Amino acid sequence: MNAAIRSVTRRAIFRGGEVFGVRRGYAGLMASDFIPLGARDVGRISHLGGTILGSARSEEFKTNQGVDRACANLSSRFDAVVVIGGNGSQAGACAIDHRGFPVVGVASTIDNDLCGTDLTIGVDTALNIALEAIDRLKVTASSHHRAFLVEVMGRKCGYLGLMAGLAGGADAIVVPEMETEPETVATELRAAYDSRHPARRRRGGLLVRRRKRSSCRNARRSDYGHAVARHRRQREAAQSRTVSPRAIAGEIIAPAWSA
Repeated sequence: MNAAIRSVTRRAIFRGGEVFGVRRGYAGLMASDFIPLGARDVGRISHLGGTILGSARSEEFKTNQGVDRACANLSSRFDAVVVIGGNGSQAGACAIDHRGFPVVGVASTIDNDLCGTDLTIGVDTALNIALEAIDRLKVTASSHHRAFLVEVMGRKCGYLGLMAGLAGGADAIVVPEMETEPETVATELRAAYDSRHPARRRRGGLLVRRRKRSSCRNARRSDYGHAVARHRRQREAAQSRTVSPRAIAGEIIAPAWSA
């Protein structure tokens, strides 16, 4: 996101424009919290996560009065506004556009759930961070003969969970686009474990799912981990051998920003 701020600022200055940043998102826009941005002000920020301008949710901006106040502040000082953000931010940009003020939207969200682009700003970074964590969890899973539940963000879009699961070599992946019962996931993890050669069973298992709401509406976030553990106990009671992996539930949460 900071790379986008840098690009917009320097390009506008190159074309003779004057640039101001809005701090705290739409809350700052309604409060006229503007700061001037020069070419040097946005130097050395591309590698920083998040946004140097900050962000904040604003319930007031969701009302007509809030949008009208924001547009009044814009019209009194500026010719156009560039909105960098995800679904909530672009919904606000749409509301500003409907008031007749020029606006440009830049898709920036780790959810990758915006139309008009194949890859939004931030999702690639979030995916790589998730994979780094998954690689480290595999070492623990292999050492302790355990199955890990990894949760990533993504709201109602399963892109991040799907890509992290595929690239990370997960035994099962749960995404909101397809309803999956916890018991089904536990069965698949057990089947994947049993199908391995005995010498390879020590590697453990991995389940990746997207965070926020379970794809099974009535299931809690920990239900998948509990289902795997319950399935293990049932199998151990029915068989004499006890070589199944233990299941624990954990989560990996990547940062996100929305209006």
